[in-house]
Amino acid sequence: MATITPFAALRPDPALAANVCELPYDVMSSEEARTMAAGNPLSFLRVSKPEIDLPEGIDLYSDAVYAKGRENFGKLISDGVLRCDPAPMFHLYRQVMGGHSQIGLVGLASCQEYLDNIVKKHELTRPDKEDDRVRHIEALDAQTGPVFLTYRADSAVDALVSRTTAGEPEIDFTPPDGVRHSSWPVADAADVAFLETAFAGMAALYIADGHHRSAAAGRIYQSRKGAGGSNGFLTVIFPHNQMNILAYNRVLKDLHGKTPEEMLSALGQVFNICENDAPIPTAKHQLGFYLAGNWYGLDFKPELTSAGSAIDLLDVSLLQTTVLAPLFDIQDARTSKRIAFVGGIRGTDELEKLVDSGEFACAFSMFPTGIEDLMEIADAGGIMPPKSTWFEPKLRDAMFSHLL
Repeated sequence: MATITPFAALRPDPALAANVCELPYDVMSSEEARTMAAGNPLSFLRVSKPEIDLPEGIDLYSDAVYAKGRENFGKLISDGVLRCDPAPMFHLYRQVMGGHSQIGLVGLASCQEYLDNIVKKHELTRPDKEDDRVRHIEALDAQTGPVFLTYRADSAVDALVSRTTAGEPEIDFTPPDGVRHSSWPVADAADVAFLETAFAGMAALYIADGHHRSAAAGRIYQSRKGAGGSNGFLTVIFPHNQMNILAYNRVLKDLHGKTPEEMLSALGQVFNICENDAPIPTAKHQLGFYLAGNWYGLDFKPELTSAGSAIDLLDVSLLQTTVLAPLFDIQDARTSKRIAFVGGIRGTDELEKLVDSGEFACAFSMFPTGIEDLMEIADAGGIMPPKSTWFEPKLRDAMFSHLL
C-alpha cells in the first residue's frame, strides 16, 4: 500500500512563475547559481542556494547561509510571489523536453512508508548531504525540493491524467533551457479520492532522484514525531513508462601509470574494441572510451555478461569490477578523487573538453541504466553503484512547496 495525500501547496503567482522557478540546488555550483540569478530578485536560487546573496567564499554550511534562505523565502511569501492553495489538493505537473513528455502527480508521500521501505531506495546517502537538507528544511520550516518518484504505470490513473491535462494549464512557462513546465490542479473531491485509492492499491513507489531530500524528511518526521505536516514529504510521481534516464558518464584523472597503448591492451582483455567508433553507445553492455583524441567502442565480452544478479550486470557495476578496480586501482568510486561523474545532459562534447584540456586522462561514455533494472534492484533491497542514473528533465524548485 502506497499512501499519497493531497496538501495545500505553496506555489508561485502564475504570471511570475518563469522568474521564480529554478533548477534544483544540486545540479549547479554556487558560481553558476550566481550567474543564473543575476538581475532577478525573484529567483528561487536565493532560497535554495542562498549563499549567492552572501560574500563569495562563505562556508556553505554556516548558520548565516540557512538564515539567509529563510529570510528570502519569507520575503517571497510576504510579497505575494508565492501563494498557498486555499485547500488541500493534488496537482499534475507536465514537463516537455524536445520530443519527450512526462506528467507526474504532485502530492505528499508518507515518511513512515519511506522508513518502512514501501517507498523504495536504490542509492546510499551521505550523512553530510543529509545534514544539509535537514538544516535547510528546518530553517524554512518547509520542503521546497520535491523528491522524484516513479510507480508502475496504471491505465486508470493515465485516463484521469489525460482528461485533466486536456484543459488549459494554470501555470505554463518555458525557461531558456527549452524545457516547458505546466501544471493543473486536481481539486475535485471524487478525483482526489480516486487517486488516493489508486495509489493505495500499489505495492511500492520508487525513488528516482532525491534520496537525500527523502532521507532528510524522514529524519525530521522522526524528530518531530510526525507533528504538523512532517509526516509527509513533497513528491512528484511519474509512471515508469514515461521516465527519461540519461547516461551518467565517467572521467578519470590518470591512466594509473600505463601508457595509452598499454591501457588499450589491458582493456582488450575485457572488451571487444572498435577503433574510431561513435562516442555514444547504442545498447546495454556497450561503452564509449575517449583517449588521446580518439573514441573507441567497447563491447563487454559475452562471458562477462552471461550470468549474475541485476546489480552485477549493470554496466556501471561491470565497469567498476572489471576496469576501474583492477586497471585503475579505483576501489571505491564514491570516495576516490581520481574519478569524476558527468551527467549525460552535458553530452559527450563535455567529456572531450575535459580530457582535451589535460584535466582528465580519459573518459567512459555509458549506456543509460533502464528503469526496469532500477525497480528490480530496489524490489530486491539492493543498492546500485554511485552515479548510476541521471534523470531528465529536472523538476523545477518553487513550482510546489510544502509548508510544515
